[in-house]
Amino acid sequence: MNAIPVERHPLQPFLPEGARLLMLGSFPPPRMRWSMDFFYPNRTNMMWEIFGEVFFGDSQRLVDAERRTFRLTDIKALLLERGIALYDTASAVRRLSGNASDKDLEIVEKTDIAVLLRQLPQCHDIVCTGQKSFSVFAEDYGVAVPKMGACNEFTIAGRPMRLWRMPSSSRAYPMKLEEKATYYRRLMQAVGIVKD
Repeated sequence: MNAIPVERHPLQPFLPEGARLLMLGSFPPPRMRWSMDFFYPNRTNMMWEIFGEVFFGDSQRLVDAERRTFRLTDIKALLLERGIALYDTASAVRRLSGNASDKDLEIVEKTDIAVLLRQLPQCHDIVCTGQKSFSVFAEDYGVAVPKMGACNEFTIAGRPMRLWRMPSSSRAYPMKLEEKATYYRRLMQAVGIVKD
């Protein structure tokens, strides 16, 4: 009997109507690390700084430095306007060391991505935002691992899709913010969310 408790995903999928891109992480960090009730809630995670750089040319545009959190209303408005959906590849996990590290997550239940995509009829692009999410997805759907910043085509439930591999937004991933933002900007351009 495993003594480590199973943790269910604490958030509902964020699935804007008309979304063209589905972003998949692995699983949220422990609640004590949250600065807001949304995806990528850890104040040290760079995702919303990357988005600030990509969409506004200002990495701090979505950061609320005074309250040590992010501007959730602005983030949601941006995602709705640009058609970007968010969820994770795991719906239930065990934390083998109690921290936020992907390498210490034991996935107990994977997310049924096909169910999410049925709610996103205009989505033909999926991006995995870290190695754990990418390896889970690629294994489940038989997609070869593309090089960083590239994509591979596949089908899911008869729908042609592209799976993109992006650098992790974790500060532990050894790449500068500006370089990560360059990868994400190219992705957004390729999907048609950002104009060249």
